[in-house]
Amino acid sequence: MTHPKILITGATGSIGSQLVQQLAAMQIPFRALVRSRENNPLFTKNPLADIRVGDLTDAASLKPALEGIEKAFLLTNSSEAAEQLQLNFVTVAERAGVRYLVKLSQFAADENSPVRFLRYHAAVENAIKKTGMSYTFLRPNLFMQGLLAFKDYIAKEDRFYAAVGSAGISAVDTRDVAAVATRALTEAGHENKIYNITGPHALTHEEMAGELSRVLGRTIRFIDVTPEQMESALRAAGFPEWQVGGLIEDYAHYARGEATEVSDTVKRVTGRDVIPFSQFVLDYESAFK
Repeated sequence: MTHPKILITGATGSIGSQLVQQLAAMQIPFRALVRSRENNPLFTKNPLADIRVGDLTDAASLKPALEGIEKAFLLTNSSEAAEQLQLNFVTVAERAGVRYLVKLSQFAADENSPVRFLRYHAAVENAIKKTGMSYTFLRPNLFMQGLLAFKDYIAKEDRFYAAVGSAGISAVDTRDVAAVATRALTEAGHENKIYNITGPHALTHEEMAGELSRVLGRTIRFIDVTPEQMESALRAAGFPEWQVGGLIEDYAHYARGEATEVSDTVKRVTGRDVIPFSQFVLDYESAFK
């Protein structure tokens, strides 16, 4: 196998797995950093995949995985330690001679934001800039696939809940985010750029409920709740405390109308139209039944 020049972290997640599939379709060899050598068909059936076991808490385990790598995709699970884990990776990648990092960040990332998730992404972005490595920061808005967290309510009660009011959000399909990541990793011309990645329209949750109703053929209702009610529901569902606080801050950011911007990044970078919310619902229809 040709020695891979690209390393993918977060390769088994929703975006990473789609990125892996798109690289495979282009016949581009890659290396995937995983925490355990599980029997994942994404890799075991892919002759272009070079699997390396490593842990972002252990710098020594990252060094062999980064050997010979020129470009890396940085994505970690959402966790209380995510900022430190990503900073660990940046440090080791710089020492290993990686020349270019594509980081999955978040729309409106800012070290002065009241939203902890946006502060941490900005802190990692700034650390990457200081290394002198080339970078592309992908800043997607709310994922359409985030609605799958409410799939049981939608399937059983024909309703879903959030503390977001009537604010529009230009939510984006994770498949479009992966498509932009693929282009950034395989083409020249994306270095040292920040890409806001959004869907084609800013939709309110009421409008999302209307699209769900139309595609699913039954009435789905959106119930606006207070932040306190949402907080209680998240705790009751077993979310850890750091994530409860972070999600409440995220939704307050949406409710303030700070996530309405619509960008043309997907079309400009990939050359194809962005996936609309109606197509997302159609493609994931079985999850809501």
